[in-house]
Amino acid sequence: MSDLWTSTEIAQATGGAASAPFAVSGVAFDSREVTDGDLFVAMKGEATDGHKFIGKAFAQGAAGAIVSEPVDHPHILVPDSAAALEALGCASRARMTGKVIGVTGSVGKTGTKEALYQALERACPDAVHRSVKSYNNHVGVPLSLSRMPRDAGFGVFEMGMNHAGELAVLTRQVRPHVAIITAIAPAHIEFFGTEAKIAEAKAEIFEGLEPGGTAIIPYDSPHVAILYAAAERYADRILTFGTGAEADVRVRDAVPAPGGGTLVTARLPDAEICFTVAAPGDHWVSNALAVLAAVEAVGGDIAAAGLALAEMPGLPGRGERRILPVAGGEALLIDESYNANPLSMAATLRQLGREPAERRIAVLGGMRELGGRSAELHAGLAEPLNVGQVDYAILVGAEMTPLADALDGILDYAHVPDAASATSLIKTEMRAGDAILVKGSNGIGLSRLVAALGDDARDGDID
Repeated sequence: MSDLWTSTEIAQATGGAASAPFAVSGVAFDSREVTDGDLFVAMKGEATDGHKFIGKAFAQGAAGAIVSEPVDHPHILVPDSAAALEALGCASRARMTGKVIGVTGSVGKTGTKEALYQALERACPDAVHRSVKSYNNHVGVPLSLSRMPRDAGFGVFEMGMNHAGELAVLTRQVRPHVAIITAIAPAHIEFFGTEAKIAEAKAEIFEGLEPGGTAIIPYDSPHVAILYAAAERYADRILTFGTGAEADVRVRDAVPAPGGGTLVTARLPDAEICFTVAAPGDHWVSNALAVLAAVEAVGGDIAAAGLALAEMPGLPGRGERRILPVAGGEALLIDESYNANPLSMAATLRQLGREPAERRIAVLGGMRELGGRSAELHAGLAEPLNVGQVDYAILVGAEMTPLADALDGILDYAHVPDAASATSLIKTEMRAGDAILVKGSNGIGLSRLVAALGDDARDGDID
């Protein structure tokens, strides 16, 4: 297997000077993630300085480093390590001869990115590279680009933003052949004011499209006209996806699949496919349509994509389902703890209502970055809780006060200050036959609740 980067290539890409010849097989900017053969990028931030961890990085197997001050290890010396990482990412993209797909959206972008990776990998094993975790910002995107193997056939990159102008910068680094917007929702509305402004900011992803590129947009979105108008300025081809009869990639039929998920018949511009979406919920059907549109746009194998969607497990924090042993039987835990906004809350609560269960419990954490509409949007979750046939709700955090007020006399609930309190409460409340949804903004920390329940299940302490 060829090296990912040589010191000569890194120096040429970044304009830096190599202290000694070396070659690397990976790239990391967090010393805790360094493994054998990695390039460690020592960046200076507001809270810490990566140069303090040079020794740790090399002790863990780093083969070289990018630094802005000399060190006693093989390195490339540059004026600014963060700028050097961006330059390295751009150099990686420049040498890549395959197809690149960019994904953004208010909800669903990580799940869609992972599903698209699985869909392409199914037909082309070991030829697909994608960004890992949620590395989708001004540091994560160049890191993900710099990690792309020189012979990759496909690259799939997630891009996020919470201010106007951020996606325009990222997409010009990624230079996608295909750009997907999954959905528009009032995530980060604190910084935009209106959903229409969010749609305009998400549409910046089209500005980096390569000549002949394809834009993929959600037909069912109330902001489809904004997205379409922006796409027309940069894309040679526009594909819409959704349930509407005029969508280019659309659902012809969808019914619950045995054992969970959805059996879907979808119509594409030149094909029709019947497949199963393993992850339950209408939002996952929508994600699957975006995936099929992208696979079609890059000339991929649609049938293989359908098989991959049928086999794709839920992602931790984004729909992973766990069976927890409890006294007298089992409970279902649905882990949506990574993030939340009003649209994703409504979608997951709707799916909770479809789960066969003796009792449905929703553990909901506050939604962040909603600005002046926070109280209104939190109180507005009362209706999705009703649609989800929730029997008992645990509301976590001060942001949930308006919802607690809205539920008085309507639904049995508890309002607790933090994730630790919610963890203690759910341990005493859960029982056999429950379906438990856990969802909230990442900063609320409900992932710790999920981890605690998992640990207790392994230890046999849930009773």
